[in-house]
Amino acid sequence: MFAGGTAVLTGAAGTGKTQLAARYARTVQQSKTVDLLVWVTASSRETIVTGYAQTGTDVSGADPSDPAQAATRFLTWTQTTDRRWLIVLDDLADPADLQGMWPVAQPGCWMLITTRRRDAALFGRKRRRVDVGLFTPAEATGYLAAKLAAQDRSDHPDQIAGLAADLGHLPLALSQAAAYLLDLHLDCAGYRTRLADRRRVLADLAPDNSGMPDDQQATVAASWSLSTEHADRLRPRGLARPLLQLASMLDPNGIPATVLTSPPALAYLTEHRTLWESPDALDGHSLAASAEDAADALRCLHRLSLVDHTPNTPHQALRVHNLVQRATRETLPRDQHDAVARSCAAALYSAWPQIDRDTSLTHTLRANVDALTGHAPGVLWQPEGHPVLFRTGDSLTASGLVDAAHAYWEGLLSSSRRHLGPDHPHTLGIRQRLANAKADSGDVGGAISAAVELLDDKVRVLGPDHSGTLTTRMALAAWRGESGDAAGAVTALGELLEVFLRVLGPDHRATLAIRVVLARWRGESGDADGAVRAFAEVLADSLRVMGADHPDTLTARQHLARWQGESGNEDEAVSLFTDLVDDLLRVLGPDHPSTLAARANLAYWRGQAGDLDLAVTAYTEVLGDFLRVLGPDHPSTLNARANLAHRRWEAGDVDGAVTAYTEVLDHSLRVLGPDHPDILTYRSMLAHWQRESDAEGALAALTHLVDDMLRVLGPDDVRTLEVRSSLGRWQGESGDVDGAVITYTVLVDGFLRIVGPDDVRTLEARAALGRYQLESGDADEAVVTLTENVDALLRVLGPDDVTTLEARTALGRWQLELGDADEAVIAFTELVDDLLRVLGPAHPLTLDAKMILAQWRASE
Repeated sequence: MFAGGTAVLTGAAGTGKTQLAARYARTVQQSKTVDLLVWVTASSRETIVTGYAQTGTDVSGADPSDPAQAATRFLTWTQTTDRRWLIVLDDLADPADLQGMWPVAQPGCWMLITTRRRDAALFGRKRRRVDVGLFTPAEATGYLAAKLAAQDRSDHPDQIAGLAADLGHLPLALSQAAAYLLDLHLDCAGYRTRLADRRRVLADLAPDNSGMPDDQQATVAASWSLSTEHADRLRPRGLARPLLQLASMLDPNGIPATVLTSPPALAYLTEHRTLWESPDALDGHSLAASAEDAADALRCLHRLSLVDHTPNTPHQALRVHNLVQRATRETLPRDQHDAVARSCAAALYSAWPQIDRDTSLTHTLRANVDALTGHAPGVLWQPEGHPVLFRTGDSLTASGLVDAAHAYWEGLLSSSRRHLGPDHPHTLGIRQRLANAKADSGDVGGAISAAVELLDDKVRVLGPDHSGTLTTRMALAAWRGESGDAAGAVTALGELLEVFLRVLGPDHRATLAIRVVLARWRGESGDADGAVRAFAEVLADSLRVMGADHPDTLTARQHLARWQGESGNEDEAVSLFTDLVDDLLRVLGPDHPSTLAARANLAYWRGQAGDLDLAVTAYTEVLGDFLRVLGPDHPSTLNARANLAHRRWEAGDVDGAVTAYTEVLDHSLRVLGPDHPDILTYRSMLAHWQRESDAEGALAALTHLVDDMLRVLGPDDVRTLEVRSSLGRWQGESGDVDGAVITYTVLVDGFLRIVGPDDVRTLEARAALGRYQLESGDADEAVVTLTENVDALLRVLGPDDVTTLEARTALGRWQLELGDADEAVIAFTELVDDLLRVLGPAHPLTLDAKMILAQWRASE
């Protein structure tokens, strides 16, 4: 500027532009850098002309009776004088007021303009734009502390910082708040309490006109009111004010452009358009606001520095200072306040994509709903809960944000009970979602308890065949599987499917959904091939009814791919997941939790198919995206870290895997707590890996784990039983045969009770019990156990299954030694005949049996 030129200080009302200009003017005047300082209040063209004319009279002898001519004489003087000058135009209201009034700056002369306007006409060659914004948090805190200290006052630093944040670090608001609390001898906490009281308006929290600090002429709210009026008069006329009213209800940190140009927003703009002139004078435009009109009105607000509009960041295109929002809301009558809130809710719902492809947009929409409910907590429950409230919670669930979803549904349930009552369908629906959130967070027991109570209420209020009632019954049946009873879940879901078919029909979305759940638990119960068939059937129906890109269809494909792998077809699983990932990227986007989950599954099955190096690389890549999208504490992120450690172990890096898994366990303990089911799973896996280098320590760890699982999950949870099975095997292999017998005795009873006598886990546990009974010297009891096992195998697998033949061989050997020799020989001879028929003479099991029989006959 010292070489000549113009600087335009632009910013919102209250940012301290005038104070900066005044300080600069004093500095150059005191340093004698200028010979003439001219300060003009530029609120209108008339005041500019008057200021120029007065100066023209003083410096060039112009006729004061002709202000226009005197002003022109002054401008001519600025171009011809050798004196150095600074002209300050303070608070320029309209760039048009300067038409023909721009002095031509000479070397050593310059012009300084302060304005709320950001019109392009103000900037250009030799006109430098200087954006004047808010204080930084440190500057705002320091300013308040200094104001207090000047009056021998102090306050707690946290309260000073809190007040600065509450006021959005706006200089004018900080100045007026400091004067107010000093005048009333309030501390910062007291002022913050008054500020948070919605019954008070901003004008009540500023000094009276006689007590305004720093020669200020108006409150913050009054300054913004004037700017709003100016913006509302710009084309498209009459839309800036109602648009600011909409923005005043939403998130100050970012409002998507699609919300403010949505049909509900346009309807509000049309209804509440300010008619500054007759409708016939709207430049030939209709009163109805278009999306283009709304976008132009955003620019009007931006030009007056009432908002920051950055179209290149569409998800957060509009930012508004929180005090501008409050001042705007305070001008609204109650009925219009509620109308604005309802319009905002409808606009958010309208702008929300059907599928949450973009996590950034989804996050911003949720933040805007949160802001809206804070400003109008009761309006969105009239006459019932607005759909956007449910869309917000569902998006948290779909995004995998388990804890946030649980907290959200708890809060929404409280609001629904208060506004709608306990038996309203919305209240019941929220209770179902809350129960789902409990299950998602690992609290299956809590979910079941909540759903049992809910089911009674739904039957009473909605009836037994209502879709909402059936949904709760389906959840309860599925959670039966989550709690360890997969076979019981299959039975319950199979019976419930018949009800769905009768009530809803075969093509209803809920019917297809229960078929997916049933197929899953069929696989979890041990019937992987049956699960594959069931998923293939439901996928075909989903494609026919809902189409290839429907999220439910994509979910069915996820399940089918997984169970193809579980059934032993790892290469097919890799192929299916590869195709699925491509489609998920196209339909849901790269950051959707379903896409990330499919990528993780693809990495898993690559490893299962034998490509460990590619699996480790893929897991590493998807882990980075889990961290970026969901954060380090999300269960999916922790699972991805655990799976990556597992692949390292499979690749031979045992020490690295144990170290990585220990880190995952430590992190998970902090996030999930010691009793979360995932923690118990991690501890089991870590004990298995540690066993390779420290068998004794691993056995002790597994013993402690069983105790914790008994306490947390109970003795009948299948996960408890499965870890107990590992404990019994390790006890036997370590030489503690008596301990193994005790463990397997309890285990067989548990499996018989929970999964039944024909489950493979029951059969394996009973076979192990018989083996360890033999090793402990209790041959008689062992023969009884092994006989029961053979009978079960014959019934379940048939006489020709290899497992049955192996069990018959082991039993026959001990019957030869301990039982009736003649009967034992006959039975063993029949066994050898069966082995020859089924396996052939060269099979190792056939050869062993023939050798045993020959040795026995030779000994006789």
